[in-house]
Amino acid sequence: MWKKGLVFSGLALLLAGCASENPGSSDASTDEVVEQEEIVIKVASHLPPMTDIVELAGDVIAEPYTIELVEVSDNIQYNEALLNEEVDANFAQHEPFMEQFNEERDGNLVALQTIYNPIVGFYSPVYDSIEDIEDGAEVAIPSDGTNEARALLVLDSHGVLTVDPEVSAFAVTVDDIIDNPHNLTFTHIDLLNLTSAYEDGVPLVFNYPTYIDKIGLKTEDALLLENDDSYTFALQVIAREDNQDSPEIKALLEAFTSKEVHDYLDELSEIGHLEPAFEVSE
Repeated sequence: MWKKGLVFSGLALLLAGCASENPGSSDASTDEVVEQEEIVIKVASHLPPMTDIVELAGDVIAEPYTIELVEVSDNIQYNEALLNEEVDANFAQHEPFMEQFNEERDGNLVALQTIYNPIVGFYSPVYDSIEDIEDGAEVAIPSDGTNEARALLVLDSHGVLTVDPEVSAFAVTVDDIIDNPHNLTFTHIDLLNLTSAYEDGVPLVFNYPTYIDKIGLKTEDALLLENDDSYTFALQVIAREDNQDSPEIKALLEAFTSKEVHDYLDELSEIGHLEPAFEVSE
């Protein structure tokens, strides 16, 4: 019995010695586990189809990355969250709106990739055509500067009024109207409340398809539509200067510009809500 125990003891020591000669085996196993851990990218967004696109990008993003959608309820929170590093990126705005935020908040946000161009326009609960616009009619336009400019440029492009061509397109205001043949009066309203202005009977109301869709209206119901081939106001993926070149953001951009996202945008474009603003790389 004693001899057998000695053999077992010797064998145990031999095995222990072999294990000690390979100290990296346990660490290698741990490293492999670490490599497989998910890396979460937080993206703030607001309302469909923007939130839908974030979730679709999450379905196709390359491992080990995953996307967490952070939904917000207004047009302020997504930029504040990004500026405060509570999220890694956002998808809810065009570059001029972002630049206005940076100027007001001394921000460091950067626009990285156009995704789609919402087809904005003017809707009317009163008029059936542009010829019906009455003298002195009230017009509801956004209260933020960049969208106010966008609205006025739509009216200018359709000959409803004329804005000063010497003023930057991003900076046009009602004070820059140089010809107003209908003597239109302008009411500035928060972007999220423009649909309510339509319901309240304001004769001419600027709006986005995302918001006007809530009351069953489509772009085909608009009195005037924007035609902007340059995608100046296309919605973009936004990050910060400090993380824009990170592997996480690069993976995020690849997912947002995937064939799956482009195909989804093509489907929405068939009903006139938007136009894809990127090409799928081969």
